[in-house]
Amino acid sequence: MTSRAKHPHARHPAHAKHPHAFRELQASELYCPTCLASRPVRERLLLVLPDGELHEYRCAACATSLGTRTVRARSQSPVKITM
Repeated sequence: MTSRAKHPHARHPAHAKHPHAFRELQASELYCPTCLASRPVRERLLLVLPDGELHEYRCAACATSLGTRTVRARSQSPVKITM
């Protein structure tokens, strides 16, 4: 029986190399309870909030609302107004 040295990133290689890779996911298909199948979705902006934006996913076939996603605003430097 041979012993193998474990690579430090063997468990989560994608996460270890790119820790920010999965922070923002965008759905392309979701299950629609009206159509009873997985369908492509359309994303639309619902609200612009102080800390980000609220988007809604709708079924591309029947327009049933399938969920929401919040996109957080990236840290921005304060706006300076000079006169």
